[in-house]
Amino acid sequence: MRNLSVVTEFILLGIPHTEGLETLLFALFLSFYIFTLMGNLLILLAIVSSTLLHTPMYFFLCKLSVCDMFFPSVSSPKMLLYLSGNSRAISYVGCVSQLFFYHFLGCTECFLYTVMAYDRFIAMCFPLRYTITMSHRVCALLAMGTSFFGCIQATFLTTLTFQLPYCGPSEVDYFFCDIPMMLKLACADTSALDMVGFISVGLMPLGCFLLILTSYSRILYSILQIHSAEGRRRAFSTCSAHLTAILLFCMPVVLIYLRPTPSPWLDATVQILNNLVTPMLNPLIYSLRNKEVKSSLRKVLHHLGFLPEQLQREQ
Repeated sequence: MRNLSVVTEFILLGIPHTEGLETLLFALFLSFYIFTLMGNLLILLAIVSSTLLHTPMYFFLCKLSVCDMFFPSVSSPKMLLYLSGNSRAISYVGCVSQLFFYHFLGCTECFLYTVMAYDRFIAMCFPLRYTITMSHRVCALLAMGTSFFGCIQATFLTTLTFQLPYCGPSEVDYFFCDIPMMLKLACADTSALDMVGFISVGLMPLGCFLLILTSYSRILYSILQIHSAEGRRRAFSTCSAHLTAILLFCMPVVLIYLRPTPSPWLDATVQILNNLVTPMLNPLIYSLRNKEVKSSLRKVLHHLGFLPEQLQREQ
C-alpha cells in the first residue's frame, strides 16, 4: 500500500555524477557566487553614483543588477552548504520558497530584457520622441510591471506544483527544487500538469525572445540608415551587449524546459551556467562595452580604495 504520510522535508541529491568532487565544486561555485555579487553591486553603485547614467537604459540595467544578485542567491547558499559537508535536507516550506523565488526572479528578468529591448527600440527608431515616450513615470510602471507579472507567473507555477500530494519518496534528484523534479515525486498523475508547466515555463521566455528579436530587427534596420561610421559602431556596441546577455539568459531556459527528452546531468550543467555564470558575466558584458559605465566604475573603485588615484587619472 502507498505510504500516505505527508512529506515534511526533501533531500537534495545535488548535481548528478559529481560524487567525490564536492570540495572542487564548492571552491568553484563559491568563487562564481562572490564574483557575481561583487560585480553586480559595483555596477549598481556606478549607476547610482553618476548623474550621467540616470537615464532609462541604465535605470533598467540597475534593476537587472539587483535581479542578478538575488537570482543566484535562491539556490547557491543551500548548494554550497551541502557541498561543504552539511545536511542535504531542505524543509517543505524551504522547497516551496526556492521554487517560487527562482521563477519569480527568472520571469522578472525575462520580462525586464523585453522592456530593455523596447527601450532601445524607441531610442534608435524614434529618438525625437524618446524622452516623452520613456518618461520617469513610464519607466517606473514598466519596472513594476516586470515584477508584477513575474510574481503572477511564479505564484501560478508554485501553486500548480505544490497543490499535488507529496507522500514519498522525498529525494530530489537535483541541486534545488524545480518543477520537473518535484512533479516526479508527486503521489498523483501529473501528465496534465506536465503539459501546463511546459507551456507556461517554456513558451513564456520563447515569446519574450521573439518580441526582442522583432525589436532588434527594426533597430538593425535603423542602424544601417546611420551615415556616420562612428555612430553605427556605437549603436552596434550598445545593442550587441544587450543581445549577448539575452542569448545567455534565454537559450538555457528554452533548452531545459522545451527539450522533449530531459537529461538530469545536462539540465543541471545548464542550470549552473544560468544561475551562476550568466549573472556573473552580465556586469562584464555591460561595463566593458560602455565607456560611461567604465568611467563611473573607476570612480567607485577609487572611492572604495581599490584603484590608486594615479592609475585612475591614466585611465
